[in-house]
Amino acid sequence: MRNFLVILLATLTVALSGCGYNDMQTSDEQVKASWSEVLSQYQRRADLIPDLVSTVKGYAQHEQDTLTQVTEARARATSINATPELVDNPEAFKKFESAQSGLTQALSKLMVVSERYPDLKANQNFRDLQAQLEGTENRITVARHRYIDSIQKYNVLIRQFPGVITAKLFGYKVKPNFNVENEDEISHAPNVDFGNSADAK
Repeated sequence: MRNFLVILLATLTVALSGCGYNDMQTSDEQVKASWSEVLSQYQRRADLIPDLVSTVKGYAQHEQDTLTQVTEARARATSINATPELVDNPEAFKKFESAQSGLTQALSKLMVVSERYPDLKANQNFRDLQAQLEGTENRITVARHRYIDSIQKYNVLIRQFPGVITAKLFGYKVKPNFNVENEDEISHAPNVDFGNSADAK
């Protein structure tokens, strides 16, 4: 009987070592680490915005609507409690992504507005903030890319055999990934009309 238990235990150990559980743990931790980096860069961007808005306000008082949009977009983006568990909730993830996208659009409008004010563009504080913001946007891009890679590896791991069995046993689910909001618009070829060659003459 004792020999049987030893053989059973050895068989279970070998079987479980090939089930992918440890790989799933490792991959899940990589997703969390990548997500933390994304959040860190988004927080860095959010921290720069009050100083940027304040600097622009001093030179572009007539642009109150744009400044308000940036401030409100920042408030929406920072109001979402972005915990590591957010990546397991597709609805919450989409809401977070939408808020960050809204902030990106509002900041883009603010940068366009700044082009109308030469004195603002010449201001050293504004130039420093703009450079920091551009650097942060680049870091966000890199962090999102790493997150996308880690999600892809994790999702493949839990959907392939035999990992899919282990994933079902332990409740691992596919995690959402970043997507493009206007995917339909950009996935279709643009309509380009160069006109009739007769008209061109």
